Amino acid sequence: MDVKVDVIIPTLMPGQEFADLLEGLERQSVQPGRIIVMNTEEKYFERLKYGTQRMKKYSNVEVHHLSSREFDHGNTRNNGVKKSGAPYFVCMTMDALPKDAYLLERLLEPLVAGDAAVSYARQLPKPGCSPVESFIKQFNYPDTSRLKGQEDLEEMGIKTFFCSNACAAYDRSTFDALGGFIRHTIFNEDMIYASRVVKAGKKIAYVAQAEVLHSHNYSWMENFHRNFDVGVSQADNPDVFRGIKSETEGIRLVKELTRHLKESGNSRLILPMLWGSGWKFLGYRLGKHYTRLPQGFVRRCSMNRNYWQ
Repeated sequence: MDVKVDVIIPTLMPGQEFADLLEGLERQSVQPGRIIVMNTEEKYFERLKYGTQRMKKYSNVEVHHLSSREFDHGNTRNNGVKKSGAPYFVCMTMDALPKDAYLLERLLEPLVAGDAAVSYARQLPKPGCSPVESFIKQFNYPDTSRLKGQEDLEEMGIKTFFCSNACAAYDRSTFDALGGFIRHTIFNEDMIYASRVVKAGKKIAYVAQAEVLHSHNYSWMENFHRNFDVGVSQADNPDVFRGIKSETEGIRLVKELTRHLKESGNSRLILPMLWGSGWKFLGYRLGKHYTRLPQGFVRRCSMNRNYWQ
C-alpha cells in the first residue's frame, strides 16, 4: 500500500513501552512519514534512561513539549494533527504496542477504500493481564470487524460511537471538515468525534485484524476516578450522549463476565469484580451529576485533576 500517513502520540513520563512502540512502528509494512510526539513536561522526557541519543535512531520522530497545564485530551491531539501534512494520520497512546508489522496497513484499508472516515484497532490484553480485564477486552474488542453508522444506533446504542484513539486512524479531510477533536474535554474526545462522523452520515470501521497490545489492571479506586471522568464528559456533551443507551451496556458486561468467571473456574473473582463494578457505576453516576457536587469533592473524584484548574 502506497499511502502517506503520520502518527500522533501524546506522552507523559514515557518509559520502555514507548521505546517498544517506536520499534514496532519502525517495523510496519506501511511506514509513517512522521511520528509526532506531544510530550507533557520536558523534564520527564529528558530523564529517560535511553535518553536523547537513543531518540536520534528514529529520524522521523519529532518531539513537541508542553506543560501539564497546557495538556488537554482533545486540543493536544489537534495540535499534533496540525503539524502533519499527510492525508491520513493515526493516533496512538504511548503504551499501545503493535502486535505485528501490518497494524497501520490494516487500519488504513477502510479509509483508503472510502468505506469509513475513521477506523480503530482491536486491543488485546498484555501478558499479566487479569482474567477480568482480559474478558472486558474481548467484550469491547471482538474478533469480528464491523462498519458502524447511523443505522446501528437503535441496536448498539452508545457502542455505535465507541472508537478508541489508543489506536485509531483518521481521514484528514473529514477530520478537518468536522472540526477535529473537541477542544476542551476531560475524556472521551475520541467518542465525541466519532459521534460527529456518524451524524454526518459517514462510517466508523472497527478493524479486528489490526491488533495492538493495550491493557491495564486498574484498581477499583482507579476505575472509580476513570468512570467519574466518563460521566463528566457525558454531562458536558449532552448533544452527543442524550437519549443514547449507556448503562444497559455496562449491565450486560457484568452479567456476561459473571458467567464467564464461573465457567472458567474463576468464581473467586466474582465478588471482587462486583465490588469493583459497583465503584465504577458510582463514579459514573457522580460524574454525570458533578455540577451538583462541591468543587473540592469533584477534584478528588476525578482522574484528570489538572482539568479543573
